[in-house]
Amino acid sequence: MGKLWNLAVAFALCAVQAAAWAQTWPTKSVRIIVPFTPGSGTDIMARTVSEKLSAQLGQMVLIENRPGAGGTIGVAQVAKSDPDGHTLLVHSSSYTVTPSTYGNLPYDTLRDLTGVVPLGLLPNVLVISPAKGIRSVKELIAAARAKPGSMNSASVGIGSATHLNAERFRLGAGIEVVNVPFKGTPEALTEVITGRVDYYFCPVNAVLPFLKDGKLRALAVGGTKRSLALPDLPTTLEAGIPNSDYNFWVGMFAPAKTPRGIVSRLYRETVKALRSGDVREKMARLGAEPMDYDPERFNAYLREEIAANAALVKAAGIKTE
Repeated sequence: MGKLWNLAVAFALCAVQAAAWAQTWPTKSVRIIVPFTPGSGTDIMARTVSEKLSAQLGQMVLIENRPGAGGTIGVAQVAKSDPDGHTLLVHSSSYTVTPSTYGNLPYDTLRDLTGVVPLGLLPNVLVISPAKGIRSVKELIAAARAKPGSMNSASVGIGSATHLNAERFRLGAGIEVVNVPFKGTPEALTEVITGRVDYYFCPVNAVLPFLKDGKLRALAVGGTKRSLALPDLPTTLEAGIPNSDYNFWVGMFAPAKTPRGIVSRLYRETVKALRSGDVREKMARLGAEPMDYDPERFNAYLREEIAANAALVKAAGIKTE
């Protein structure tokens, strides 16, 4: 009976301490590490939310870009930081790919960090130069099958969301296509527009201006559902390519040992920011769509994605480091 009483007291004290942490946090500026270059979809979404969080929390929320090594440099920095809620990470779905593409990560993807909240889905769009004369997914596949291995697709690096989306499509369609990696989306888009690269699964926010001025043609959305920004454009699934969908998302993370009270408050404050009118408007302009997961559901989703991406990397024959 005494042990049970002591245990109950311990739990009560933990709950009180967690509440106290949540009330006093943050006590200084909050850094959000983005492991990609400024101007990327992930970076823009992080900055959009950080501005609102700064006002809500009464402390500066600063963005720090730490690109390189497939995002692992930035992730490692957050994983090794003090778990006090003042150093956070905003990453994309490639977070769940690197466990399969990097052999010696300086952190454990699931053990050293915890998911806080997704900031939203950012659909990829299959685009091609109008000069290619290809007007549909069916025509693209026919062209690829006519000359196996002669076509190529752009990506922003091996194991990136753009690469895995292209690989899901390639495997589903049963075609042979060469991946051409670039440093970033601007370089990839330039090569597709000129026709030197055949097609690209590009984040919707980056491709919309080029669709409007006719420099690119959209053939399909790469995700599970249609994009709100392009509602008349079918998905690759609707175009008849099975198992071709890949969902590109952006989310917020914290060191795993961050007190639960801080994680819970950070989740609530971020959701509040995402639901505010001006942030929703900015996200809509990016083509980003809501992804309403609480920390528990988000972390379960991360575990599922890591397993699914491991299978995809193996099936696609993507070489690991």
